[in-house]
Amino acid sequence: MERKRIKAGKVRLAEVAKLAGVSTITASRFFRTPEALSAGKRARVDSAAKELGYMPNLAARALASQRTEVIGALIPSLTNSVFAEVLSGIYDGLDGSPYIIQFANTRYSTLQEEKLLRLFRAQKPAGLIVTGINQTDEARAVLESMTCPVVQIMETGPDPVDMMVGFSHYDAAFAAITHLLAQGRRRIGFLGARMDPRVQRRLDGYRDAMKAAALSDPHLVITTQAPTSATIGGTLFADLLARAPDTDAVFCVNDDLALGVLFECERRQIAVPEKMAIVGFNDLEFMAAAAPSLSSVRTNRYDMGRRAITMLTAAIEGQPPEQRVVDLGFELMVRQSSAAKRAAPPRGRRA
Repeated sequence: MERKRIKAGKVRLAEVAKLAGVSTITASRFFRTPEALSAGKRARVDSAAKELGYMPNLAARALASQRTEVIGALIPSLTNSVFAEVLSGIYDGLDGSPYIIQFANTRYSTLQEEKLLRLFRAQKPAGLIVTGINQTDEARAVLESMTCPVVQIMETGPDPVDMMVGFSHYDAAFAAITHLLAQGRRRIGFLGARMDPRVQRRLDGYRDAMKAAALSDPHLVITTQAPTSATIGGTLFADLLARAPDTDAVFCVNDDLALGVLFECERRQIAVPEKMAIVGFNDLEFMAAAAPSLSSVRTNRYDMGRRAITMLTAAIEGQPPEQRVVDLGFELMVRQSSAAKRAAPPRGRRA
């Protein structure tokens, strides 16, 4: 006869254990550390819990153990493909572990970040992943009051709250400009959107590289607080050419802007790379597929997420890493769009 689901009252763990034919302690262990049970017991407890509609009370467990099995992750965007790759690394790093991830979207708002951090602190997470290193004083105070391990991701800096995984945005931008200068470019523009702290550091790297070459010119810097897109990239590039028509290269703070620059060059019949070099940032898949292919700074986003969650779970289990700040570096992917400067071929003839 088919067993009926219990409808009246709340299902208790003891009822799950009885149906599965195990002790209550064994059933509890299934929801805390399932890997500690045999495959047969895991299957029986799982089947019984589903049949009875049992759900573990995470809040009560947090009160009893001073933590949950939930790991919080604060990121500024759930749709940006850059952060999607970070999340993929986090998920893969959690595969087979007893922990679950809970994401929160700050939408690049410091006030929203403060609010979410206070919420996570009240929920007593097992660990916390936070994007960036430029928290407000209030957010920093909340992070420092956490009783769980914390990993800051996407960049590195001199003063981690606990652990840190990322790279230097300043160094990456400086390297991109150095490359363009080596190709004979001298009037190198900077296009930036959103202008969050990580983008600001790319701007600092650009400015210092241009200053070191004695080529600084404020007319070459065009920025906006608007969200990034290829359309915005084309608009910013048009503004750049209006201010500095002799521009011969452009460094974009992300690949969407770089693609917009390429489209605008095609519309204006500006030869790439003969008359205009383009370098983006992040090295999304379409950069290599574009025609001409687009140079970009490759960042290790998947590895960043996976390394962060590996460090975090180890610290949760009482084994914090010896290296608390991990710099994953970057790689400049040089493609057709930033080749050495040379004369454009005559129109109507192949180069």
